[in-house]
Amino acid sequence: MKRFEAYNPAIRAGLIGIDESRAAEITAYLRPNPNFTTSLDQLTPFTFNPYRPISGAFPLIVVDYLHERAHKRELRLDSARGATSIAESQQADLIRTLKFNLRSAFVQALQAKAVLAQARENLDYFDKELGIFRDRLKAGDIAQIDVKRMQLTRVQYESDLQTALVNLRTAKIQLQQLLLDRTPVEQFDVTGPFDFSDRLPPLADVRAEALEARPDLKAAVQTVEKARTDHKLAVANGSVDPTFAMDAARNPPYSVYVGFSINLPLRIFDRNQGEKLRTLLDISHAERAHDQAEAQVYADVDSAYATLASSVELLKPYRDSYLAMARDVRDTMEFSYQSGQAALVDYLDAQRDYRATTTAYLNLVGSYLTAAGQLNMAAGSDIVQ
Repeated sequence: MKRFEAYNPAIRAGLIGIDESRAAEITAYLRPNPNFTTSLDQLTPFTFNPYRPISGAFPLIVVDYLHERAHKRELRLDSARGATSIAESQQADLIRTLKFNLRSAFVQALQAKAVLAQARENLDYFDKELGIFRDRLKAGDIAQIDVKRMQLTRVQYESDLQTALVNLRTAKIQLQQLLLDRTPVEQFDVTGPFDFSDRLPPLADVRAEALEARPDLKAAVQTVEKARTDHKLAVANGSVDPTFAMDAARNPPYSVYVGFSINLPLRIFDRNQGEKLRTLLDISHAERAHDQAEAQVYADVDSAYATLASSVELLKPYRDSYLAMARDVRDTMEFSYQSGQAALVDYLDAQRDYRATTTAYLNLVGSYLTAAGQLNMAAGSDIVQ
């Protein structure tokens, strides 16, 4: 998982986006730059004393600075920090989704590996039985038609094996793609438990965990907070910011003088009314989006929990009785056929039922693990191990 988070391009791009948002915080908190103005007026090069053309000049130096009132800088910084928090929550939500994709691919690889092992076991078992049939044919104990029917049935087991090989290779390729792993497929392998547990956490606990841990819901809350900050900033931007200026000049007969001034814009028409209204409406929009996100959390958790509970209920009878029953029926029919007390078609049906039962069980385990990953994604944490 660490390798996945370190090398996945989408995750790395999201981290760059967070760094960009942090850089925007620096810009948001910058003070206005002071202005420096200098001029030289009343030049008289062709009057008075031509040898002193600037003796009567009027040099002027002005420095002015815009003073922001109503905590505009602080509010801009709070808004920028809110954007960074949202970006971090969105990044966590991206990782949550990508982890589910990775785990689903991992489960598919484990499932394909288990199905391949089962297909090989079935084929080996069938080959042993076919060998016994051939020996009995040589001894004149059975008809040749029975052996041919067994040979034709073997094609199904060969097909299962080849299909399982292709599925395992495809699952490995998909997993390597997510991991950016360039290992040859033949050398790449996956290991892990391929089983299920019938212990489920209470639905109320899963809901509570989701409300606490889901990053998309957290991002929705942070969006509401940022909208409120932006509204405060819009109100502050409607206030008057004075510009203080100081000037120094020489104006003969005065050798030097200093002056001060204050520039106050008269906000008669433009008081930032549009932004005030827009940001106020944006608060309501963000609150409705939060309500929708919370409803989505409940829907995701309830749906995933129902799917997982259904998988458990289907798997229990397989584990407790169906698998053993299918094996017993197969072995019993084998013994009955070898003893001449059952027809070949009954024996082959028992073989087919065992093959179908074991394959169905493995597929159900894969569905359970996928549903468990879905519930973990819905809860925002690994609530089902």
